[in-house]
Amino acid sequence: MAKIRLTKEFRFEMAHALWDYDGLCKNIHGHSYILAVTVIGEPGTNPDSPKLGMVMDFGELKRIVKEEIVDRLDHTFVLSSRSPHEKFRGIPQMLDRFEVVDYQPTCENFLIDFAERIKNRLPENVKLYSLKLNETANSFAEWFAEDNE
Repeated sequence: MAKIRLTKEFRFEMAHALWDYDGLCKNIHGHSYILAVTVIGEPGTNPDSPKLGMVMDFGELKRIVKEEIVDRLDHTFVLSSRSPHEKFRGIPQMLDRFEVVDYQPTCENFLIDFAERIKNRLPENVKLYSLKLNETANSFAEWFAEDNE
């Protein structure tokens, strides 16, 4: 049977700052992220299945990525646990959506985190193939399963 790749794109807004960084990104700033999630599998062949001919329902992939990533990070301010993040917790109103991660919140590290979150939720016969995270219109990072086996 043929292997087929499916890709779904997600968009979200997020702010972050890179603690102890030596460039402009040490300052709080935001991006309009575009995340492309590609999975791979074989289309179903069971004629009695409502998913006949599908690798995976796009709606199921959307639900997984929204729950694990988009709903969690959209319009959220993200900082490393190494930063003095507790100082931000006392600021009312503007920081209702605030997340502390155990890594420097770079595009590269987000992809490593996202890959683990998504892989753990996919159906058994579907594998995560790749992720592409655009931080700006012309800057992105990519994660490929074959590079991480």
